[in-house]
Amino acid sequence: MQKAITAGAFAIALAAIASFAAGGGKMRITSSAFQEGANIPSKFTCDGGDTSPPLQIADVPSGAKSLALIVDDPDAPSGLFTHWMGWNISPQTSTVGEGSTPQGVQGTNDFGKSGYGGPCPPSGTHRYYFKIFALDRELDLPSGGKRGQLDAAMKGHVVAQGELMGRYLRKK
Repeated sequence: MQKAITAGAFAIALAAIASFAAGGGKMRITSSAFQEGANIPSKFTCDGGDTSPPLQIADVPSGAKSLALIVDDPDAPSGLFTHWMGWNISPQTSTVGEGSTPQGVQGTNDFGKSGYGGPCPPSGTHRYYFKIFALDRELDLPSGGKRGQLDAAMKGHVVAQGELMGRYLRKK
């Protein structure tokens, strides 16, 4: 009986480790500016001030060494379009204020700039994903890195992640 209990506990522990190794942990990223699946206010887009919305981050695993933030649009005509990237953000970060950049390293977005570039769809309603990743290490990636470099550097190091999706349709 004791062997069965020990084997069961061991199997559960292995499953948990495998889940985290595959980036299966769940974190939360929310915004007081819009709800999951709702419209992003124009204030945070190219039609407004083009400032980043306030973000709240929760449920960061205790073993996380750093965070990475990515905002992208999978509905862009040319394919996935990255609006914002940052990494080596402290895992103690629980908020990113409106119009601010989390302390860490900033990448080059698909507008060719560092920092946040708000939604600006050429036509139709697009979805924008605000993604947060907890990593098991800091990334050896210099400032200005591009999306492919960030994705490659994060591979195999994500222990948890969360996302918030908002929509935007330009009023022309």
